[in-house]
Parts: sequence; C-alpha cells; structure tokens
Amino acid sequence: MATRSQAREVVIGLLYAYGSGNKEIGKFAEEILAENKIKNTQKDFAMSLFNGVIENFTKIDEKIIAQLKDWDFTKIGDTEKAILRLGVYEITKAEVDKAVIINEAIELAKNFGNENSAKFVNGVLDGIAKKINGV
Repeated sequence: MATRSQAREVVIGLLYAYGSGNKEIGKFAEEILAENKIKNTQKDFAMSLFNGVIENFTKIDEKIIAQLKDWDFTKIGDTEKAILRLGVYEITKAEVDKAVIINEAIELAKNFGNENSAKFVNGVLDGIAKKINGV
C-alpha cells in the first residue's frame, strides 16, 4: 500500500507537468496514480491535493511571491515551484501539523531538487506558515 509521501511524490510530478505548461495533465492524473500504485484512500488524498492546488493556483503563487525576499519568482525551478505550491496548499488547507507538511516538502526537495532546494523550500514555507499562525 502506498504512503502519503509516495502520493505526494506523484502529485509533485503532476504539478510539475501542469506548471510547465501541460494544462491537460489532470485528464491523466488517475491513470498516472494507478501506474504508480497509488490507490484507494491514497488516490483520493492525491487527487484532492492536485485538484486543490489547481483550483487555488493563482492564490498559492501570490502567497509564494509575497514571501520571496530579493528573489524573482520566474527564476525558481519548476520542480521547486511544484513542491512549494503543494506545501502552501497543505499549510493553508490541511488538518495536518504545519511542521509535518514542511518536513515532507523538504524531503521532496532533497529527492527531486538541487542541493539548495531543501533550504529554499524550508525558508519559504516556514515564513508562510508563520504568517498564517500570526507569528
């Protein structure tokens, strides 16, 4: 049985494709999840994440851009954008502890990004989480 972490990995791939211009990737999302053995409750979890990010795409990007200091959003890699978008969505909408969400995003950045990705993702998501919590 797939884990939530594995489901998030597939969602990152879907968001990467969407963010890179493949706006039709959603039509193949369930098939891609099945190919990656993401089924049942984990499939529902993954689809809710993917659809939630897509439905809130502009608002999520606005939160990321507002958090960036001396950094151009257009210069962020597509992988990092996908991880940040998922992280922001989960931080703002999920019932999961924000530290767990940020840790998951850091692990995704370590696995799929470059050597600086994890630190960057951590900084951006931590800042957004603190704003939401009023810290």
